[in-house]
Amino acid sequence: MRDRFRFRRFCVMLAGSLCAFSSLAYADTIDRDDDQDIDVQALREWINTKRQVTVKEIGGNLSISGEVRTEFQATGETVNGVKQRGRGAPLYASGGNVYPNRGYDIEVNLMLDYRTDRTWSAIKLEFDNDAGIFGGTFNKIKLEKAYFGGRVVDADSWYIDVELGRRRLSNIFDSMLEFNAFFDGILFEYDQSWEKVGDFYTNLGVFVIDERKDQYGYVGELGLLNIANTGLYSKFSLIDWDTKHFASHVDNLRFDFIVGQLILGYRFYPQKLQKQVTLYSAALYNFAANRLEITNNTKANWGGYVGFSIGELKKQGDWAINMNYQVLQAQCVPDFDNGGIGMGNVSNAGLYTADINGTGAPTTRKTAAGNGNYRGFVVTLDYLITSNLNLQQQWQQSITLDKEIGPFRRFKQYEIEFIYGF
Repeated sequence: MRDRFRFRRFCVMLAGSLCAFSSLAYADTIDRDDDQDIDVQALREWINTKRQVTVKEIGGNLSISGEVRTEFQATGETVNGVKQRGRGAPLYASGGNVYPNRGYDIEVNLMLDYRTDRTWSAIKLEFDNDAGIFGGTFNKIKLEKAYFGGRVVDADSWYIDVELGRRRLSNIFDSMLEFNAFFDGILFEYDQSWEKVGDFYTNLGVFVIDERKDQYGYVGELGLLNIANTGLYSKFSLIDWDTKHFASHVDNLRFDFIVGQLILGYRFYPQKLQKQVTLYSAALYNFAANRLEITNNTKANWGGYVGFSIGELKKQGDWAINMNYQVLQAQCVPDFDNGGIGMGNVSNAGLYTADINGTGAPTTRKTAAGNGNYRGFVVTLDYLITSNLNLQQQWQQSITLDKEIGPFRRFKQYEIEFIYGF
C-alpha cells in the first residue's frame, strides 16, 4: 500500500515537472523565435489555401500534355579515316568502353501550360534516358522550359508582351544552324499587323551566359510575314556572344561571335498537291571573327542553308517531309549554340581547345575540330499512324567543308522514333 502511494506521488511530481518545463520552453521559444514561428505558420497557411483553390475558382485555363518517345539511332563517324564508334574505335565513353554504333533512348516530355486573359506560364520537363538493364540510365531529367509572361499593351492591331524565364533560343528565334543554347532571361515581343503589308514582329532578349563571370548575351529578331498577302516572308536576327573581355586568350576566342542571319521564304498551298509547301533559305555571318592560324589565316565565318517542307501533321494519315542542305564554316556559329547537323564529334573536341567545353590544350590547324566546318543534308519524314502516334524517320550526313582546318571527318546517322502525344 505504501509503495503504491509513493508511486502515485512520483507520477504527480513528474507530471508537474514536465508541465513546468514545457511552459518555460514555450515561453523561451516565444521570446526568441516568435517572429520566425509566425512567418512559418503564415507560409503554411498560404500554401494550404493555394492547394484548396481550384483552377475554376481563380480563372484561366490549365492544360497538361506530354510525349512518350522510343528512339533508335544508327550512327557512323570517322576522323582521318579512323572510325570513332563501335568495335575497334577509341575509348571515349566512361568505364573504358567505346561509343556504340547503335543507340536506344526512352524519353518522356511533360508540359504544363496555364493561361488567363493577359498572363500565361509554361513548364516542360524532359526525361531522356538510355535504354538497357546494363548501361541504361534512369535519372536523367532536364528543365527544358519554365517561363511566365504577360501582355503589357493590347491594342486593336498591335500588342507588346513581356516574358521571363527559361526555354531554348530555338523556341523563340528561327534557324536551322544556330539557337540551340538555352535562353535564361527576359524577352520583349512586339507584333503589328497591316492588312496590305503583312505581319511585322520584333523579339528582343537579354539572357545569362555565365552568372559566375557576370556574363550576358543579347539577341533580337525582326520579321515580316505574309508580305502583301503573297506568302513571302523575311526574318533577320542578330545574337551577340562577344559581351565580355577575358584574361584568357582562348576564352575570348570562344565568345568571338556576333552572328547575323537573314532568312527568306515562301509559303503556299498548291491545289493539286493539297499540302502546304514552304521554300526557305538563309545566310549567316559572324561579324566578330578574326583571321587565325588554326583557320589558315582566313575568316571562316559564313554559313547558310536552303530547303523545303511539304505537309502538316493534324490528323491520322497526315504526313510531312522537311529537307535542307547546310553549309557551315568553322567560325560562323559557336560550338555550344550549333543547331545544325554537326559532325557527330563523339570525342568532344573543340575548335579552340582540346575539349569542346573550353578546357584542355589549345588546338592547332591540324587538330581544330568543333561542331562546324561541314557541308551536308538532312531529311525528316513524319507520318501520323493515329491522331496520337507519330512515326518519325530522319537521315542526316555531313563531311568536312575546309580540308585545311582540322582533321578530315565524315558523319552519318539514321534515326527512327515513335512519338505518342497526349
